[in-house]
Amino acid sequence: MSRRGFAALAALAIVTGILSLAPTASAGQGASATSQAGKIWTTPRTPDGHPDLQGYWTNDTFTPLERPAELAGKELFSEEEAAAYLKTRLDQFLAQPKDNIHYDDAVWQGENYAKEPNRHTSLIVDPRDGRIPPLTPEAEKRAAARAAARRSTGPADSAQSRSLAERCISWGTVGPPMIPPTYNANLQILQGRGYVVILNEMIHDGRIIPLDGRPHVGRNIRQLAGDSRGHWEGDTLVVDTTNFTDKTNFRGAPRNTRQDIVASDALHVVERFTRVDADRIRYQFTVEDPATWTRPWAGEIPIRRFEGPLFEYACHEGNYALVHLLNGARAEEKAAAEAAKKDSR
Repeated sequence: MSRRGFAALAALAIVTGILSLAPTASAGQGASATSQAGKIWTTPRTPDGHPDLQGYWTNDTFTPLERPAELAGKELFSEEEAAAYLKTRLDQFLAQPKDNIHYDDAVWQGENYAKEPNRHTSLIVDPRDGRIPPLTPEAEKRAAARAAARRSTGPADSAQSRSLAERCISWGTVGPPMIPPTYNANLQILQGRGYVVILNEMIHDGRIIPLDGRPHVGRNIRQLAGDSRGHWEGDTLVVDTTNFTDKTNFRGAPRNTRQDIVASDALHVVERFTRVDADRIRYQFTVEDPATWTRPWAGEIPIRRFEGPLFEYACHEGNYALVHLLNGARAEEKAAAEAAKKDSR
C-alpha cells in the first residue's frame, strides 16, 4: 500500500454530514463464528442492530479474475496447492529487480503486504469454468467500432485519447463490482444512519449508498460507477446498482482479464457483503447485461481487515506521464512537419 500524503480529505468532506453521527461498534446478539484461533466470535453491531462493517479492508489477491488456461477444469485448489500457489506468486513478486521497477513497488515490497491463499482458482465462480461469458453479437459490434475508432486517431492526439486511469478520472476498481487492482487494493467502509460509504484508496473514489428504500435515480442520469441502493437481508448488506454509462469498462486489473470489455447502459450489478469473522468480509457479486454478455456471471472476493488509515492517492498532482506523452507526440509531429517541409524544397 502506498503512502502518498494525508488521508483522503476531499472524499471525506463529501460525507461529513452523513457520518457525523456514525455509530461505534457494540457487541450485540447475533451470528457467531469460530475464529482461526478457535475462539467464538460474535458479530459486532451498530446501535441500529445491523452488522458493523466499518474499518479498513483490502481485497488484494493473487487470484485472477478469470481462470488461467493451464487450470481449465480445476475449480478449487487443495489447501496445499493454494499455499504453494501463493508462495510461488509472492516469490515472483519479491524477486523483481529493486533497481528496475515502478517506484512504488519498492515501498510495497518493503512493507511485505500479506496475502492469503484462496482455494478458488478464479474470482469468477459462475460460470463454473471461471471465465467471463462470451460477448453478444451486439457487444462484438461495439468492440469492433471502438477498435476502428482507435485506429483512426493517434494514441496521443489529445488527453481524451488516453484511458480514464491515465487521466486520473477513475481506475475502475471502485466498481461495482469491486475487482481489485494490481496495487493499492485498499478501502474503508463507514456506516451512518441510513447510509453506507465505501472509500477506495485508488483513485480516492467514494461511493455513498443510501439504505432508506429510495428508488434509483431517473434513467436519464448515468454515472461511471452507477447508482447504488442498499438494504439488509438478515446479516448481509445487499447493494443494487444500475444507471451506468455506456463507457463503464470491465477490463479489471490488466493482469486479471481480457481488455476493453465495455458494458452497455443496461448493466445491472448486485453485491453482497457478509461479515464472517473479526477480520473478514465475504464479498459476492452478480453482473448482468443482456446487451453485452450471453448470460449473467458472478464472483466472490475475500476482503480482509488491515491496519489503516488510507492515504491520499495524489494522482493529478504527480501525473507527469500524461503531460510528457502529449508533449512528446507534439514534438514528433513538429519534427515530422519540419522534415516534410525541408524535403519539399
